[in-house]
Amino acid sequence: MSMQEITIEGFRSLARVTWRPGKLNVVIGPNGSGKSNLLRALGFLRAAALGKLPDEILRAGGIAPLLHDRTAPHILWSVVTSPVEDGRLVPVLRYQLVLEPLGATSAYRVEDEFLVTPPARGMLLLQRHVADAFVLDAREVSIDLGKGGVADEQPLLAMFNGPFVHRTVLAFRDRLLSWGIYHDLRVDQQAALRQSAVSRVEDRLADDGQNLVNVLHTHYTGDRDFKRTVDASMHAAFGLDYEELVFPPAADQRVQLRVRWRSLRTEQSAADLSDGTLRFLLLLAILANPKPGGLIAIDEPEAGLHPRMLAIVAELAAEAAERTQVVLTTHSPDLLDAFGKEVPTTTVARWAAGKTELVVVGAEELSAWLGDYRLGASFRSNELEAMTEPGDPEAAA
Repeated sequence: MSMQEITIEGFRSLARVTWRPGKLNVVIGPNGSGKSNLLRALGFLRAAALGKLPDEILRAGGIAPLLHDRTAPHILWSVVTSPVEDGRLVPVLRYQLVLEPLGATSAYRVEDEFLVTPPARGMLLLQRHVADAFVLDAREVSIDLGKGGVADEQPLLAMFNGPFVHRTVLAFRDRLLSWGIYHDLRVDQQAALRQSAVSRVEDRLADDGQNLVNVLHTHYTGDRDFKRTVDASMHAAFGLDYEELVFPPAADQRVQLRVRWRSLRTEQSAADLSDGTLRFLLLLAILANPKPGGLIAIDEPEAGLHPRMLAIVAELAAEAAERTQVVLTTHSPDLLDAFGKEVPTTTVARWAAGKTELVVVGAEELSAWLGDYRLGASFRSNELEAMTEPGDPEAAA
């Protein structure tokens, strides 16, 4: 159930945007245009499904700093999902969540929330207005939760588990939970990913990337295709000096990450790897993952990488988009160039009249331009931004 459309209102610089992403997306724009806020908004929506929205809002300093211009009357997410998942027809769903600030404080409440199937059938799977709420059970019978039966700050979507809730509600929530939103991947000397880790099976990289050792260990030693992809990518990036990843035990029930180089007698531990090498391994763990979840979103994947690695990242992103939906924000013309003829859905973020605008560049206009110039050249010449200036027919899309 990938996103067909998402509307966000009142969140930081996103006063009101409606975005229709494709399977493989790049979002470009200058500093301060709101690209990172788009990813943060997706991250807060995932936190809502996880039951951690109150924690995330508290960590942000309350609801006030998240409001557009600190004056927006609410924050709204409205998501429409596609009707196909893994080649199977599934219901088109619309989920909406509205948070209302409470007075001049940093507190908030869930004002409105619903999950509904298309108008042709019009089945409300869950609905809430302030304290009044209901959810459908597995027999499609409405369970009235009554006044005061739900917490003010917690979305209804996160409150239920188990077989008695309608399976579509659970499937939708689980899909949101599987999103990977990556905009703060630490690789400094104090980062946990440089140390040994308690050995356990972990399928996906955490949002901060600090479980890298276990994710690589799980897939590199257990999935031959993943191992081949990682080894081929490392060879492409570092040449024949790279040999393989190894995971020797560090102590009882702990495992460490090391890289074996042909030119060195001893393996190089994660603690001694360069920041760029670790960033590249993080991208491999995300994009080559055989179980990528419903969405991968990465903020500036080019950060800290040598330009020759960007072609590998672009190829991995295109391959990942065959299994899931991929969103990359970038400042790098070299990364855009690396996609070659595999042109992703290209969205320009721009700052206008005190708010972020997101404009998908028209396919026909982009294709015509790319007949003579590659995507990165368009970015360098500001041609992409020019395509979406106010007054352009595509700008209203």
